[in-house]
Amino acid sequence: MAGFTNIIGHQQIIGHLQNAISMNKVSHAYIFNGADKSGKMLLANSFAMALQCERQDREACMECHSCKQALSGNQPDIIYLNHEKPNTISVDDIRKQVNNDIIIKPYASPYKIYIINEAEKMNQQAQNALLKTIEEPPAYAVILLLTTNADNFLPTILSRCITLNLKAVPDSEIRKFLIEAYQVPDYKADICTAFAQGTVGKAIQLARSEDFNEIKNSALQLLKRVKDMELFELVEAVRQIGNYKLEISDYFDIMTIWYRDVLLYKATSDVNSLIFKDEVYDIKRQASKSSYEGIEHIIKALDKAKHRLNANVNFDLVMELLLMAIKEN
Repeated sequence: MAGFTNIIGHQQIIGHLQNAISMNKVSHAYIFNGADKSGKMLLANSFAMALQCERQDREACMECHSCKQALSGNQPDIIYLNHEKPNTISVDDIRKQVNNDIIIKPYASPYKIYIINEAEKMNQQAQNALLKTIEEPPAYAVILLLTTNADNFLPTILSRCITLNLKAVPDSEIRKFLIEAYQVPDYKADICTAFAQGTVGKAIQLARSEDFNEIKNSALQLLKRVKDMELFELVEAVRQIGNYKLEISDYFDIMTIWYRDVLLYKATSDVNSLIFKDEVYDIKRQASKSSYEGIEHIIKALDKAKHRLNANVNFDLVMELLLMAIKEN
């Protein structure tokens, strides 16, 4: 847990939440809508801490009894919903952990705050159960729904919550943060920033990885050999990614950055703008052999492969379609 001052980006949302605190106009329900690792939990935690802080200011003091409890994960009036099924938040989860609990007054704080992460996993019955509580909440209740896809919510839930959409954090802010907070060298900060696509958590994940160079080299070696590979070789190579504790879709993002470098070099011949500057020989060679349309087609194929895997399409089939797209272009 941390305070608002430690959050990179999202200044508009932070301003909105701090104004709500200082003007005593805190809503009973908020939706934090943004990409995975974009900072939703950090914002929710910071908001919850500030609301419960004994100094009752726009920012948590980090020193009072409530803040110390929150920092250790033991603030009794900041409640995190748990769900046993990995892909579903059931009606029982909502009834037991929210509806039946919310009627009990706060233990020692001005508010009782419920943080529901991955809220898009609520099925329709769970959403309807939560809706009853959101429609007639106790004065002390604040419900924070964290989601990667607010479109999954019932219109009636959306209409009764304040939705805060997290925007991409500018690359310059992420790069500066990585260099200052993690002391990473410039070239690594460039790759992590490009990989993050405006999501600070993703940048940190790659920057902190002990396998950074292996991940990068593995992706690039695959790209250099992929035209000559058989399907079983590609499947095996991509399956190895699990060794680096990295999602396969993240691995595809690194490959996409390389192809974007190829496209950029083909269009501008400018080496200084490349992310993978140390790969300039291979980037030049790929650019000379490929058409603009071919490179763009491969970038789209990598994005499609990510979406297909997220939709649980058969892994070998996804790899086969990706390999065909790369070989054809």
